Amino acid sequence: MQTLLQNSDKNVDPPKLLDQVRGKIRLKHYSIRTEQAYLDWIKRFILHFDKRHPIEMGAVEVEVFLTHLAVERNVSASTQNQAKSALLFLYKEVLGAELPWLDKVEQAKTPKRLPTVLTKSEVQAVLSRLSGTHWLIASLLYGTGMRIMEGLRLRVKDIDFERKEILIRDGKGFKDRVTMLPLTLVEPLKTHLQRVKQLHQNDLNDGLGAVYMPQALGLKYPYAARDWIWQYVFPSGHLSQDPREVVDGEPVMRRHHLQDQTVQRAVRQAVVDASITKAATPHTLRHSFATHLLEGGYDIRTVQELLGHSDVATTMIYTHVLNKGGRGVSSPLDIL
Repeated sequence: MQTLLQNSDKNVDPPKLLDQVRGKIRLKHYSIRTEQAYLDWIKRFILHFDKRHPIEMGAVEVEVFLTHLAVERNVSASTQNQAKSALLFLYKEVLGAELPWLDKVEQAKTPKRLPTVLTKSEVQAVLSRLSGTHWLIASLLYGTGMRIMEGLRLRVKDIDFERKEILIRDGKGFKDRVTMLPLTLVEPLKTHLQRVKQLHQNDLNDGLGAVYMPQALGLKYPYAARDWIWQYVFPSGHLSQDPREVVDGEPVMRRHHLQDQTVQRAVRQAVVDASITKAATPHTLRHSFATHLLEGGYDIRTVQELLGHSDVATTMIYTHVLNKGGRGVSSPLDIL
């Protein structure tokens, strides 16, 4: 390979290598967030070693870089492991390097912590302090057990009002699953979708209205991007440039889904307004969903399926946060 950086300007990205990484990521249909994170870590790795090409480096440099992140940058174990995953992708998928040495690089151990769970009254207090789209999204997260990005990426076609089901596509691990549609949200969702449909019609009238489509489907059905059924259930209030598509040298303007940061802020503020002292986030609503189902006597395998966990051991953690205490054992003090 040619020298990675020929340009003396440090602000210029190394086009050849990063373009290869970007192309391979998109070929594998990774999310835009994964793409951005992997590219960022690879650039940091290269710059850390004075712009040496990764093909000239190996286990020693990878271990030094990961140690630097943990010791000098004081990053979390999950952040360090994300950096390792990015470098693993670079060497294995892009450079085609044999990686027996990378398996010997120590993996940072993520601490095992019990999830934060709200009581039913606390969930009610939080939801009562939300309104509009934020209330609807938070209610869906608690009522279905979805992750926040699974909820925001919902398409109109994924909601089946007749069967009272929601199809969650490409969840964690690229898996599809079905969860229930809470009866209390049927009418609010229908009213919400009427407003969204009008917004979509306005975009169509302006010569826009094409939503982002998975690459394979976009090629197979080039006109489907403007169809109502493919639109996001929770679209953004403004148009934005699609970072993955350029037509005739011009960026494509689309209406993407709502950003998760806006929901995060709204839920955090609702938690504060409700005077709840727990560090609750939108993901806490998913934890609360699972815990409250188990409290209601539902089988753990059913809860596992609804959450989309591959291993029931992951779901078992919720048995440790039930109201009855550890493993459902009553304290002898309460019997006195």
